[in-house]
Amino acid sequence: MPTLPDPKKLICLLAICLVSVFTLKAQEKGALKLIDWKPKSQLVVSRHEVLKPKFAVIDFHNHLGKLDDTEKFLEEMDKANVRMAVSLDGHSKNFFYREHLKKSQSVPGDRFMVFFAPEWDRIDEANFGINEAKRLEEAVKLGARGVKVFKQLGLTVKDKSGKVVPVDDPRLDPIWAKCGELGIPVLIHVSDPKAFFTPLDEHNERYDELGVHPEWSFYGDQYPDKEVIIQQRNRVLEKHSKTIFVGAHVSNMPEELGRVALWLDQYPNFYTEIGARISELGRQPYTARKFLIKYQDRILFGTDLTPSYSVYKMYYRFLETEDEYIDPWETGHMQGRWMIYGVHLPDEVLEKIYNKNAMKLLNLPGNKPK
Repeated sequence: MPTLPDPKKLICLLAICLVSVFTLKAQEKGALKLIDWKPKSQLVVSRHEVLKPKFAVIDFHNHLGKLDDTEKFLEEMDKANVRMAVSLDGHSKNFFYREHLKKSQSVPGDRFMVFFAPEWDRIDEANFGINEAKRLEEAVKLGARGVKVFKQLGLTVKDKSGKVVPVDDPRLDPIWAKCGELGIPVLIHVSDPKAFFTPLDEHNERYDELGVHPEWSFYGDQYPDKEVIIQQRNRVLEKHSKTIFVGAHVSNMPEELGRVALWLDQYPNFYTEIGARISELGRQPYTARKFLIKYQDRILFGTDLTPSYSVYKMYYRFLETEDEYIDPWETGHMQGRWMIYGVHLPDEVLEKIYNKNAMKLLNLPGNKPK
């Protein structure tokens, strides 16, 4: 009589066969990577498309240095009722700000404002701060309306000693002082999202975004700590109290609005703007709404995205409606893997954020958007 196989061995053999079948099927379809996973929500809730904002808009944070695309920018702005856009691409390097100002001023109706961006790579030149302040003064005479500080300062810009140039380096004081003297604001971007300074592992909430842009990761001993950079900025705010500073991207601390509130309370010369951070604000709608209302006189509208009607509509929907579970990836700007919620701001707050606060900082009392 033949010996029957061990049932346990049969079960193990069957399990191995099933795993093999599923593995082959997965290989046929291709393993789905997390970055390629784009689930479609089955949630059915109210959706309101805001085709036009309640008030005309000044986009205080944009990059319009591709001068050949100026007409395209205008077309998208007109669709979205964006009265004016600030371009932060008036680079000092090779005197590009002259060309940018000339092109922007060729457009009738004051549609574009250009900010001067200092050339930090020349930091080792004798009297750099004084000379760059003189170049800034020339730019303002030509029409520049502010200064833009890009995130490389305090993060990657180094002098001849090989050390990273801190934001509060005294060699830069003449530039900040000149801004106060000229009455122009400084839109200052220092550091980046908190997740960019943490390990790129399973705990990083911006893993998707950093997977696409690994160069945005600043984790490691070769970079200064985020907190160190923030404290350098704050010392500049305190030292140059007569100069207006605007913290880009909700002061690059939208994950902690309580801290941004403390800075706004502590430094009367400090403002903030929301460019490219509605994903952060929208995941904390209760906290964000209270913050936006309380500091309504110190917050400006911005996108930091190429002028696009679809992008602007997303921002309007976030600010004006109570819509739930909004997919911010519709703007084409991938950040964290979460949905956001509208904050439904009161009209008086919307008008200040959309244009009044920007008009104040740009000294446009007689040029109220219609």
